[in-house]
Amino acid sequence: MLTKYKSTNPFYSLICILCLFFLWSNTTFSAEKPTMSPNAKPVEYDADSFKPDPSYKDKKYDALKQIEIYGGKSRFDEVRPILELGRPIYLEGPFKKGINLFGRKNPMYPGFHVYGDWRTAVGFNDNGNNENGLIATRLNLDIDFRLTGTERIHALVQPLDNDGVFTRNEFSGDNDQGFDRNTDLNLETLFFEGDVGAIAAGITDEYNSIDMPFTFGLVPLLFQNGIWFEDAFTGGAFTIPALSSPSLAISNMDITFFGGFDKVTTPAIRDAQGELADDSVDLFGITTWIESNEGYWEAGLGRIDGDGEFSEFSYNSAMLAFTKRYGGWLSNSIRGLASFGQDRTDQQQTADGFILLAENSLITSKPSTFVPYGNFWVGFDRPQPLADATGILKNTGITFETNGLTGLPKLDDTGHDTFGGAIGIQNLFNLDQQIVLELSTVQIMGDAGDLGRAATNDQYGIGLRYQLPISKSWIIRADAMVGFLDDADDIAGVSFEMRYKF
Repeated sequence: MLTKYKSTNPFYSLICILCLFFLWSNTTFSAEKPTMSPNAKPVEYDADSFKPDPSYKDKKYDALKQIEIYGGKSRFDEVRPILELGRPIYLEGPFKKGINLFGRKNPMYPGFHVYGDWRTAVGFNDNGNNENGLIATRLNLDIDFRLTGTERIHALVQPLDNDGVFTRNEFSGDNDQGFDRNTDLNLETLFFEGDVGAIAAGITDEYNSIDMPFTFGLVPLLFQNGIWFEDAFTGGAFTIPALSSPSLAISNMDITFFGGFDKVTTPAIRDAQGELADDSVDLFGITTWIESNEGYWEAGLGRIDGDGEFSEFSYNSAMLAFTKRYGGWLSNSIRGLASFGQDRTDQQQTADGFILLAENSLITSKPSTFVPYGNFWVGFDRPQPLADATGILKNTGITFETNGLTGLPKLDDTGHDTFGGAIGIQNLFNLDQQIVLELSTVQIMGDAGDLGRAATNDQYGIGLRYQLPISKSWIIRADAMVGFLDDADDIAGVSFEMRYKF
């Protein structure tokens, strides 16, 4: 119970007033100088450069007006993983306190998540000398065990395929094979990733200036938009990030070192059956990303070493690119890739030559949604990526890539002794659907019968793609292409796909 006390002694009142005055004067005039980190220092400033914050006392708070400040955006129900244990993904704060298993300065926030997508498509393909109709399905399961804010263990499993052949039912065609179940639980990727600085801080209980992310295991890496490198291999990598040099006008630069000794794939090294010899190839290399010259540079240099009988296939691969916007109307990337150093005795080289690629898109009044593009290349001899299972031209246009499910036909994507390009229009409407229309061509250089060339005649293509999300989890996509080949059978294909994301 609270009681009210009232004193009638004036001396008591005087004592209270003196005490209050002492506390006020001590706080106002005797405050100690605030402490700060030894790495920080005060800077000079002009008090006249600041003005009081605006006052809204005469305005009534309106929650809807606050949302309009951010373009009318509001929270939406995102797709959640099918299994989400521990700390969820993309959770707004405040967060619970972490576990000091790895040290107070690198607390553990455990979370186990399983997510991915399930794709099913119906396709009809005419590859010139073979026609087929099929329905195929594939399942991508990402398994993520998060430890701290920077450390995790990740794996990818594709249980409905076997060596890239998906579970399918061929219901028509020249070689009608009926139902073909392809399943396995092999790990497509399994790797650990973390940061040396965060781990060291947890162990020593002291903050440091180290910033070095690294990874090892069955690691997927992608460089130069996947043109030079897109592969999952057994090995590791580490990066020295956030470098800068005012004297060289470099505002940001990353350098990555990587190496692998198994599961390395390259179109230049195949076994006697024509399959990628991914168990007989090693690799090592370095790549960098540099922000400078009002754009950014990408550069990479690597070495492919074949083992045993494949040693003569060893080669070097280098790529340099520069990306920039010009005049507010053009986005451009110029990429040059060279393969060199292969020495095969009395045999056709599989990795030698150079290719120059130019990727262009116009900046329209709707730069994020309406994008006209034109991508072109010229290739000499047989340039090869450092590590990849597909051709160099896979990003040149939709007529140079398959759908990775039903085997949609494509134009020659090697770039070997050819030149050509793809021009098209991509429209994302209001970011709720996508349509792409494209025209493309492949023109050979030299004699049509040259050894080592994939394209034997000139090719022309028309491609069409439509994609529509029908819910937060379901997406439908339709692809169609026609290829006209000089002095050869034409090719064509169409597919309709349903994709479920979880």
